[in-house]
Amino acid sequence: MAIEIKRNPTRRIMIGNVAVGGGAPIAVQSMTNTDTVDVKSTVQQIQRLTDAGCEIIRVAVPNEAAASAIKHIKKEIQIALIADIHFDYRLAIASVEHGADALRINPGNIGGKNRLKKVAEVAGYHEIPIRIGVNSGSLEKEMLERYAGPTPEAMVESALKHLGFLEKLGFDKVKVSLKSSSVLDTIKAYRLFSSRSDYPLHLGVTEAGTLLPGLVKSAIGIGTLLLEGIGDTLRVSLTSDPLQEVRAGYEILRALDLRHRGPEIISCPTCGRCEIDLFRVVNEVEQKLISMNASPKIAIMGCVVNGPGEAKEADIGVAGGRGQGILFKRGKVVKKIPEDQLVRVLIQEVRAMVKNSSK
Repeated sequence: MAIEIKRNPTRRIMIGNVAVGGGAPIAVQSMTNTDTVDVKSTVQQIQRLTDAGCEIIRVAVPNEAAASAIKHIKKEIQIALIADIHFDYRLAIASVEHGADALRINPGNIGGKNRLKKVAEVAGYHEIPIRIGVNSGSLEKEMLERYAGPTPEAMVESALKHLGFLEKLGFDKVKVSLKSSSVLDTIKAYRLFSSRSDYPLHLGVTEAGTLLPGLVKSAIGIGTLLLEGIGDTLRVSLTSDPLQEVRAGYEILRALDLRHRGPEIISCPTCGRCEIDLFRVVNEVEQKLISMNASPKIAIMGCVVNGPGEAKEADIGVAGGRGQGILFKRGKVVKKIPEDQLVRVLIQEVRAMVKNSSK
């Protein structure tokens, strides 16, 4: 019997046209790595991320030129945009005035209550949310001294302190993140906060590293929390192409049966029986179907010996052989295909299957 994940109840806010919290689907975010001032490159990257399923995008705003660029970027994109602010509260205000859908500020470096108040006043006037983004690496000195380091308890106390201040100002359009490069500290911080507050939570493991270690840390950290019903948005932070962050986010959600977007590809790990370039075939199929919203289960197997049998739960698949392969559907062989046509035929059949199922 499948495990049913019961999500923790949280408040609902809107980031652009994306509902966050209150039982809304868990949104997948990423962040551009372009120079925000370079509007053309930034828009191009956002459009590629949108095609891959990204629903909320964050851009760095290190200066006034970047804040001003937001108004031009917003005209060219279809997804919600968050301005990422560090140190200078004036950039947060400028970003709001230039059309940002939300702000991400770090209470550890925004510069005190008076500056946070000014940001909240402008955000409240424009009715846009603020993410209180607490990072273990930039906690306030007060918290570090009180807890003798950047502990999960210190992170939660920092978030609750700033939430309390915003509530006194009458501002409650807030979501929270509590990120550490330590997976265990991240999990503990989110668990503790979730037990004490119902503000929506943005999940992530910060500074997770390059592709492989970053994926492992994020899958464990984010996946554990989601399995416990904690989390309303997520970003898989990787030192890699942001497209990989979006794909990883959806794969984590798929693994927990929380959301399904795009094809699920089943492929064998390869062995001495493999007689085709399976890595190339899988990568080519993934790339050609990256913008597909439907979620057919596709098997790509390295040999015809076990292919259809091992992947009989797949909707459709191919198994390669020397010079030719086979196309099968739900474990039944449909036809033989020349090896050099495997990808083309599979893509064609998948698209036809999706089209027919939507009628």
